[in-house]
Amino acid sequence: MKYLWPNSVSMTNNDILRRLRYTFDFNDDTMISIFALADQEVTRAQISDWLKKEDAEGYVRLDDRELAVFLNGFINKQRGKREGEQPAPEEKLNNNIIFRKLKIALNLKDFDIIDILQLADFRLGKAELNAFFRKPNHNHYRRCKDQILRNFLHGLQIKYRK
Repeated sequence: MKYLWPNSVSMTNNDILRRLRYTFDFNDDTMISIFALADQEVTRAQISDWLKKEDAEGYVRLDDRELAVFLNGFINKQRGKREGEQPAPEEKLNNNIIFRKLKIALNLKDFDIIDILQLADFRLGKAELNAFFRKPNHNHYRRCKDQILRNFLHGLQIKYRK
C-alpha cells in the first residue's frame, strides 16, 4: 500500500499515528503498550477512534499531548526506558519536535535521515537538516514544513515496512 498526502493538505496528528502504525506494523496491543511505556493508559476503542479517517463515524482527533505521549513511548520502546523521571509530554507539538522524537527513537544520524529522504525521492542537504534540530531562538533554526515530514514518513515506510 502506497499512501501519500496531497501536498495541499496539512498532516494531522492522526495521519502521523496511522503512518507510524502502518510503517512498523503495530497492532492494537503494541499501540497500547507504547502509550503505557510513557505512563499513559489508553483503550483499544481510543486507538480505533484515533486511527479512523476524518470523515468516518466515531473519528476522534488526536491532540498534541497524546501524540507526544505516543512518541515518548516509541522512544522508550526502541531505546529502552531511561532511569528516573520520564520526560513530560509536550502540550504543543510542531513538525520539528515530531521529527526530533522520531530521530531519537530510531537512533538516526544525519546521513541516515538524508538516505531515508532520498528513498522518497526528496533531496535535503546536511545544513538544511541540522537547522530543523536547532533551538527555535537560534539564528539558523528552520521550521520543518509538512512536505519534509511527509517525505520523511514516506521514506521510513519504504525502509521499515516489511
